Amino acid sequence: MGAPWLVVDLFSGAGGMSCGFSRHSGFSVVGAADAQMGKPSAAAGSLGCNETYAANIGVAPVEADLARADPADVCQAMGLSVARPPAVLAACPPCTGFSRVVASNHLRDDHRNALVGRIADYAALLRPDIVVIENARELVTGRFGGHLGGLLASLADLSYQPVVATHYFTDFGLPQRRERAIIIAALRPLRVRGLADLWRGWRAAPKATHVRRAIWDLPPVQAGEPNQADPLHVSPAFRAQVRRRLAATPPDGGSWVDLLGQPEAPALLTPAMAGRAARGDFGSHPDIYGRMWWDRPAATIKRECSHVGNGRYAHPEQDRLCTVREMSILQGFPRDYQFTGTLANMYRHIGDAVPPLISYQLAGLCAWMLSDTRPDPADLLLPGCQLTTGDLLRG
Repeated sequence: MGAPWLVVDLFSGAGGMSCGFSRHSGFSVVGAADAQMGKPSAAAGSLGCNETYAANIGVAPVEADLARADPADVCQAMGLSVARPPAVLAACPPCTGFSRVVASNHLRDDHRNALVGRIADYAALLRPDIVVIENARELVTGRFGGHLGGLLASLADLSYQPVVATHYFTDFGLPQRRERAIIIAALRPLRVRGLADLWRGWRAAPKATHVRRAIWDLPPVQAGEPNQADPLHVSPAFRAQVRRRLAATPPDGGSWVDLLGQPEAPALLTPAMAGRAARGDFGSHPDIYGRMWWDRPAATIKRECSHVGNGRYAHPEQDRLCTVREMSILQGFPRDYQFTGTLANMYRHIGDAVPPLISYQLAGLCAWMLSDTRPDPADLLLPGCQLTTGDLLRG
C-alpha cells in the first residue's frame, strides 16, 4: 500500500469517527474541528471533547463554530492544503435537533439542523473523494429532512453520488440497539457503496451484541469508587434515596415498575413515578432507573447517559450506573481509549460519539471504494472491541 489516504473530521467530538479511520492502516487523520458545545445554553468549549480527541487521535482539533466560521479559515487553521485534498471528509453535525427523543423536534426546526447544509461548503472547498455522514435516523425520515435534501442537491451539483440508508448498528456487531442514518457520497466516477454492500453475505452473531459479551469480565466496583487498574472504570456516587431505589430493583432488566406493590414502594418512587403508576401511563418511562439486560444489546446510549434517571443505564447486577469504561465499550470504543475532563463530560463524549466499531467498518468501506478491493470480513473488526472472527456468520 502506498501513502495513506487523508481524512478530515468536522464536528469531531471525542473522536469516535476518527478513531475508526486512524486505526485503519489505509488512512491518516490530518484535521479536525469542533466547537465543544455542551448543552445549548453552555459556553463554547464547555464540553472539553477536543482534549479527549487529541489524547487518542494525536491531532489537536480546531475549536470553531462551524455554523459561522468561514470554511477557508477553518481549513487553513487545520493546516490543510488544497494541493493535496483529503480522500475522506467525515462530518457528523449535532443530531439533537433531529432526534425523536426531543418532543419539540416534531414541531419546530432546531437552528442547529442548518449545520447539515454547511457540509457542502467544505466539500466544495476540499473536493474529497468521499463524504461520510452519520446522524439520527430522523435526518432521513423526519419532517425536517429538507436539510438533507438540500445537502444532497448541493453535493449533486458538485458531482457527488450518494447512498442514503438507516441501520440498526446491532446488525453490524455493536452491543447496543442504536438506529442511525449513514450517508456516503462519492465523487464521480468513483462507485459509491454503503454498509449494506460491505456486509452482504455476512452477519454478526446475535450473542456478540449482548451486554454480557461486552462487559462481563470487568471487575466489580462500587458507585463512586474507581478501579485501581483502570481509573475510567468508575461511575458517579449516588444519593442515598437513589441507592436504595436501585438496590431494590431486580437484576437483569428490572426497573422501578417492578417496585410497585412492594411495601417500601411509596418511599422509593419519585412523585412522577407514583403519578404515572396511578394513571397506568407508563410508555417508555420504565426505562429510567432501569437495569440493562445481560443477554440483550444495551439500550441506545445518549449524551445524557451520566445518570440512571436518564435511561436504562444501570448495571445488570451491581447497584450503580454503568461505568465510563463499560459505557464506552457498549458504544463500540476499544478498551484502551482514554477520556478526559469531568465525569459528566466523559459520559457526554461517549453518548455523542459515532461508535468506533462502526467507523472502522466505514473506513474499510471507503478503502474498498478507493481501491476497488473488497475487504475480507475479518478485516472489519476493530481491535480492542468485543467482536471476533468467530462472530462472523454467513447469510
